[in-house]
Amino acid sequence: MVSAGDFKNGITIDIDGTVYQIIEFQHVKPGKGAAFVRTKLKNVKTGGVIEQSFRPTEKFPAARIDRVDMQYLYNDGDFYYFMDNESFEQTQLTPDMVGDALKFVKENEMVQICSINGQVFSVEPPLFVELEITETEPGFKGNTATNATKPAIVETGAQVYVPLFVENGEKIKIDTRTGEYLSRA
Repeated sequence: MVSAGDFKNGITIDIDGTVYQIIEFQHVKPGKGAAFVRTKLKNVKTGGVIEQSFRPTEKFPAARIDRVDMQYLYNDGDFYYFMDNESFEQTQLTPDMVGDALKFVKENEMVQICSINGQVFSVEPPLFVELEITETEPGFKGNTATNATKPAIVETGAQVYVPLFVENGEKIKIDTRTGEYLSRA
């Protein structure tokens, strides 16, 4: 059990059967009245964020999120297939469970499968990936007054914005959280 007075960023708690992760918290002691804890909570399944206040003595069960490293195998249109490299067990997930998580992930790359009590709720890609550009327009000389960018399609089919000097066939490094170009690989 975790009391509201012991909240820290990143802790996951179970409130009425829903698992939330604490994004932000603040202990408030007003001049009049009792102290309370103001929080921002993120629903780990839906990603929605709510703000809620608690008395410091309120207690909640700690929720345990299991993260397992698995290899992304392939997508057959109906399901995405993953394999545990230790036990060689395969798991199939629906497109709803995966969402946009595999937008920058090639087949045979490692991802983390997140679950609560054996129920998978999301897929976490690696933070940074290196992908090859398959299609982009050529940049024009003199068109660099500011940080000019152009759209490019990478080998997974996702679109990113890259600087004008990046050409077709080059490998680039991408931040999967934001989808931003970081550097040449």
